[in-house]
Amino acid sequence: MPASDSASFRHPGTPRGRLLLVRHGESEGNRERRFSPNPEILLTERGVEQACATAEVIREHFRPRRIVSSPFRRARDTAQIIAEAIGHRESIDVEHDLRERAIGELAGQPYAAMRDHPGYVVERFWEWRPAGGESLLDVQLRAARVLGKLIAAHPGEEIVVVSHGGVMLALCAHVEGSWTRFKVARNCEVVVVEHAPGLAPRIVPGPGAGTGKEEGGVVYRPDPGPRSGSPSDATG
Repeated sequence: MPASDSASFRHPGTPRGRLLLVRHGESEGNRERRFSPNPEILLTERGVEQACATAEVIREHFRPRRIVSSPFRRARDTAQIIAEAIGHRESIDVEHDLRERAIGELAGQPYAAMRDHPGYVVERFWEWRPAGGESLLDVQLRAARVLGKLIAAHPGEEIVVVSHGGVMLALCAHVEGSWTRFKVARNCEVVVVEHAPGLAPRIVPGPGAGTGKEEGGVVYRPDPGPRSGSPSDATG
């Protein structure tokens, strides 16, 4: 369904659900602009603050009934901060297929190592696979299964889904049907995916979209506008 065709979603008889895709707060890898060497990398102090700010926006504008997270520590910690702030007392569901892209031989290396790699072609960035790692197409294949499962199992619900820059880039390409969204989401940015029975999911504006307003690193920009950096910034 074209992004501009919103009439069906606005029909009062159509139960709508929303997946709130959240990138984790700033991690130690993001701060150092290096690909994270392992799944246990922690949030920085700034990352905790970003998660708290995002949690307040979610608490104010949404009523999520579930929280789902990547198994990586930085995502789980972000999800826990959100859960505590919104009063979510149920367990956080961990989905292994929301894990960040495996970066293979570039683990621990500066982000620039991807752009400087002789096999990397920026015009087809989603196809490039580092030795021992995954392409963004690989990530999309597994992460999209989680999206489809949540939509099918929980129609009409709002669900927080905490993952990573690379995962969100792949999921946006899955929903939009193209890889034109070149730049990754900021830490703790929220992308709202709306869905309804019988209709294709679509990305819709969240609170504050188009205002340019930033609160503790929270920016709602579901359109392919300026973001934090190139695809090489996605896996810190």
